[in-house]
Amino acid sequence: MPTMPRLFALSAALAALLAAPAAQAWSALGHRMVGALAERHLNPEAEAQVKLLLAGEPDPTLAGVATWADDLRNTDADRFKATSRQHYVNTTDGTCHVVMERDCPDGQCVIGAIDTQRAILADRTRPIAARRDALKFLVHYVGDAHQPMHANNHPDKGGNDYQISLRTKLEPEAYAKKNYVDGVMGTNLHSVWDYYILGEVGVDKPGHPGLGLKGYTDKLDAFPWPPESGAVSDPKAWAGESCRLVDARSLYPEGHVLDRTYLDAMRPLAEQRVRQAAWRLAKLLDDTLGSPAPQP
Repeated sequence: MPTMPRLFALSAALAALLAAPAAQAWSALGHRMVGALAERHLNPEAEAQVKLLLAGEPDPTLAGVATWADDLRNTDADRFKATSRQHYVNTTDGTCHVVMERDCPDGQCVIGAIDTQRAILADRTRPIAARRDALKFLVHYVGDAHQPMHANNHPDKGGNDYQISLRTKLEPEAYAKKNYVDGVMGTNLHSVWDYYILGEVGVDKPGHPGLGLKGYTDKLDAFPWPPESGAVSDPKAWAGESCRLVDARSLYPEGHVLDRTYLDAMRPLAEQRVRQAAWRLAKLLDDTLGSPAPQP
């Protein structure tokens, strides 16, 4: 029978959920792996264009800018608010068929945002600053579209309203530490997919030695490449895949108390989605940036 301190910790962790902010995306590690893996597989013309566009960035790599769209929360709150709906798409009829007029009005979802930012990136008459931002948005949004909880047909805001008590040795990110009590994290299913599934083996920090960005990217790059026979080029199809995976792979647990058993079981799928996102991002950038600039 659980001890009274353990029962108290569990209750406290669950109660803390009410104050936890909604997760927005793959964790920093997941997004950076998408960027790092994609950059390894760009064609030379696209690679040169990426270097040109990202010149002057603190970390001028796809991995280095992969979290920029989420970082706007702290660096440009108004812009983050204006783009917050562009990180996901939810259907409202219980199916995985996205109706753009209903589920993505005015292009304000991850599908519409990818199309919009790709058009900006492809237009070489645009200012380089606009194209740079478009590239940074694309790296992030392609990753988002492959996170299953970002394209969902459940009425719980992509798992944000599905409460979870998770026993884990991985401490949360700084904003959520108040919800971590006696090794139990009060969180939600979205955050489990966002941070903990990949983070349990990938996060490398004091007290939690992990693979780190390079080590984890090397591991995923060691599998046969590309991860599929033909890259799907339609972001609407990517979102549909994510949505269908939610039920086909039973990503929703039967209960609300989880441990590393769930994380270990779901990690191969999460890693596959990172690899698919990286492959498709590389192909998208090859197709968008890989041809010479048009002659006047």
